[in-house]
Amino acid sequence: MSLLHRLSELRDSGERGVLFTVVEGEGIGGKELILESGERLGGGVPGDATGQFPELVRRGRNRLLSLDGDVKVFAEWYGPPPRIFVYGAVDTAEALCRAAKLLGWTAIVGDARGMFLTPERMPSADILIQKWPEEAIAELEPDHQTAVVVLTHDDKFDEPALKAALASEAFYVGALGSRRTTERRRGRLLEAGVAEEQLARIMGPCGLDIGADTQEETALAILAEILAVRAGRGGGPLRESKNRIHVEVA
Repeated sequence: MSLLHRLSELRDSGERGVLFTVVEGEGIGGKELILESGERLGGGVPGDATGQFPELVRRGRNRLLSLDGDVKVFAEWYGPPPRIFVYGAVDTAEALCRAAKLLGWTAIVGDARGMFLTPERMPSADILIQKWPEEAIAELEPDHQTAVVVLTHDDKFDEPALKAALASEAFYVGALGSRRTTERRRGRLLEAGVAEEQLARIMGPCGLDIGADTQEETALAILAEILAVRAGRGGGPLRESKNRIHVEVA
């Protein structure tokens, strides 16, 4: 099978992969496609570039890699859009879904309460899952391109939802609530056997400190934090950042 034919299949298969192309220096024109399954096609790309595949496929973004010897390799990411899963069909959930859709993400809302989880209340959600937290997350199977946000403000939902999310590969796990609620929740999760290092994954209270007040502003603060975590950034003011403003892609 040709490399180009395999690339065309990725649009329908939902597989993730990275296409490496040497664009400058020795070996220019070399191409190699690596998929998460381990499948590889092509060749002629330095191992210093292809060895970065695990990080690149998790970041979900194109990158221009500068290697020794003035060699540059363009790493092009392929795969379905990221997903945001919100547990708790509250008004902020709809605002989050609406904002995520502007990014082209897949938006999913779960809740055990059918009276709240309706298409009329969550018109921006692509999928509604009316199940208890553990069952909903088991059905979803969060992976490294999934962000999970818990909005229920109810221990019987919050705790099992967070435990299930922490047991998954979700790249982001957030929970809304005051600092007092967050500390109380943390204590209950510790009592339930969740390890300290796992608890450190929870972004709570979730969202960046932008002075959010309305549901739409809160959704923006949470989504901004999700994007920062996915990109490996701190989320502070750009004028104070030592990183490039934009990842070098061309």
